[in-house]
Amino acid sequence: MNRTLAAVYATGLVIGVSYGLHGPILPIFAKNALGASYSELGLVGLANFVPYMFIPLLVGVLLDRFNNGYLLAAGSGLNAASMYLLSVAQSVPEVMGYRVLTGVAHAFFWPPCETIISSESAAGDRVRNISWFTMFFVVGFMAGPLAGSVMLDEFGATHRELFKVTALVLAASMAAALLAAKKGHRLSRERFSFAYVMEMRRFPEVIILLLFCTSAFGLVLTIYPAFLNDRGMSDIDILHLFFAFGVSRVVALALGGRLARSTGRTLVSAIVAVSAGLALSVFGDTAAHFVVSLLLMGFGFSVFFPLTLEIILSRTRGGMAGRMIGAYETIFGIGWAIGPAAGGPITQSLGAHAPYAVFGAIGVCVAVLAVACKKRLEPEGVRF
Repeated sequence: MNRTLAAVYATGLVIGVSYGLHGPILPIFAKNALGASYSELGLVGLANFVPYMFIPLLVGVLLDRFNNGYLLAAGSGLNAASMYLLSVAQSVPEVMGYRVLTGVAHAFFWPPCETIISSESAAGDRVRNISWFTMFFVVGFMAGPLAGSVMLDEFGATHRELFKVTALVLAASMAAALLAAKKGHRLSRERFSFAYVMEMRRFPEVIILLLFCTSAFGLVLTIYPAFLNDRGMSDIDILHLFFAFGVSRVVALALGGRLARSTGRTLVSAIVAVSAGLALSVFGDTAAHFVVSLLLMGFGFSVFFPLTLEIILSRTRGGMAGRMIGAYETIFGIGWAIGPAAGGPITQSLGAHAPYAVFGAIGVCVAVLAVACKKRLEPEGVRF
């Protein structure tokens, strides 16, 4: 295997473990330890994702100017600092502030990895390699909850201690990131500009699908664990449920190359799976129901992102790849922010099941659109 790709995969794996360790527990910690309401949980999620609406644009320009491996290592270090600060937070506003820092750090993780993989891959291998990278991240995200459950159940660790361990894991990921750094870097005279987002206007169908999937994903990451807790699931139960979520994502990503042979049909299936998982959450009242729900959503979320990125990169000049990845990730961030921003108030006003019913209904409409535009949801011949 290409050594640079191996280093990026290793970075994704380690960071995935760190996210799995703390992600499902953070909403429960904020709700039970700090007394956060569902509206405040939405604000915590919004604080995490708002930076991802803007910072990827800056990172997209930096990707074409500086060594991507060093940018990735900087993001890992910043993420580790945010996790340590989270472990000593005493109020919801503090958590919000530290999650802003996490959002900035995440913008220095995913776009550099995608750019390194894109530059190290032949055009025909790009979907497969990005899928493999995402799979390594998800394997880590799958293992993280299991490690967290052992720490909580067997060793009696507190939530705050879990966050400190997460900080150490993230610090370790810096070493793998530095292995991905190469001598020299490409120079560019391009400046930071929101104009790059306007390039995404060429992909209206992709934007609509992307906004739906990312907003639903943001809802699941920031509100869903607290919802499960209120439905009688313990901390350990929730970590095990997110392990199942990770298993579904790994299986889906392992099949990414085959599923890419019919991108339009696969994207329709992904939207349907996410919508079905959300709908099942409305009526679910047992762990088995929630396992099925998360398995469906895990499949939909995982196959969706590498395929939509390939649609965009297949119609983009090679010199614009870094900036288009930044623009793509900005749309990603907007969707992530919509999920908790809408989900928290909807839950607070209409009840715990309401956001999943609302997003499930929207998903049905998006699926109909995807069927109508299926031909537009296929990559074009590569123009590099």
